[in-house]
Amino acid sequence: MIHHCIPKASSSAFSALTLLRGQERGSISVRYGVRCEIYLEIDPNVPPVEEKKRRMGIHTGRDPDLKKPGWLRQKAPQGEKYEEVKESISRLKLNTVCEEAQCPNIGECWNGGADGIATATIMLLGDTCTRGCRFCAVKTSRNPAPPDPMEPCNTAQAIASWGVDYIVLTSVDRDDLPDGGSSHFAATVKASKTLKPDLMIECLTSDFRGDLSAVDTLVHSGLDVFAHNIETVKRLQRIVRDPRAGYGQSLSVLKHAKLSKQGMITKSSIMLGLGEKDDEVKEAMADLRAIDVDILTLGQYLQPTPLHLTVKEYVTPEKFAFWKEYGESIGFRYVASGPLVRSSYRAGELFVKVMVQEKARSTSS
Repeated sequence: MIHHCIPKASSSAFSALTLLRGQERGSISVRYGVRCEIYLEIDPNVPPVEEKKRRMGIHTGRDPDLKKPGWLRQKAPQGEKYEEVKESISRLKLNTVCEEAQCPNIGECWNGGADGIATATIMLLGDTCTRGCRFCAVKTSRNPAPPDPMEPCNTAQAIASWGVDYIVLTSVDRDDLPDGGSSHFAATVKASKTLKPDLMIECLTSDFRGDLSAVDTLVHSGLDVFAHNIETVKRLQRIVRDPRAGYGQSLSVLKHAKLSKQGMITKSSIMLGLGEKDDEVKEAMADLRAIDVDILTLGQYLQPTPLHLTVKEYVTPEKFAFWKEYGESIGFRYVASGPLVRSSYRAGELFVKVMVQEKARSTSS
């Protein structure tokens, strides 16, 4: 199978699918700004399972031999606070990474969980990314629409009305903007803090193309946590992420955020199940600790569509528990590690736990 992705495809999801035998060509029109053309040669004498394996690309396609385990199944989101948040997001024309990235934890986070600490993740700068990472379900374009100048104000109003304790602001990559959208990010933080001064704000950012002045703009806007994800181990960076991203560049951004403002809490995230080895995960964790990253999250990579990266392994809950223990043993202030953990998963609860732990340490010393 030859898999060729071309930017600016039709926006209809899987609007046409024709698979013809011999040398004829099948085409799939796919949303997310990519048209994928697939050339198939189907041998009627090959067993169905073997045929499925032949249709897998080098890095894409679903592995028919790898079944999703029961621990990854989630109930459909529901609840009063969930419905309230969903309605206001729609009314104010905001975007959330919870919806755009098909997060499995949307109901738990929006409802607040057993502790009542509600967490929402707003996606700024539109719903279209200028990059095309192979793991991500967010749609892409070289020339997305300009940012909505009212978005910082609308976002702040929505957050204030929800009564949430902790908000995560994230964004698509905007390589088309001079500062990568950093000033827009900062304006949203300032507007939100003005309406609700006690709100805790985490910013999960892009790498701003390595522009450290853009990092400074955001770090000094009033946020509480600066987060940027390295996503995967060093060896897999070019396979998993857009070529404009990079392991060294991401570490540079995280390091500068920590140095730019005293006491800034920094955070990163790693997906597991992409073919990484244990030693590589340990190396990535060591690299993050070397630049004093405080918080780490680890979660299972889940394939959004067959055109995204193939899941190589479903990591067990026991192995995630091992990584949590290991991470905290090498100095992370807190590690959230589990199959359904995402970079902003139950972020409010995570932050509160860190603060409680710090207070307990200072009291006992």
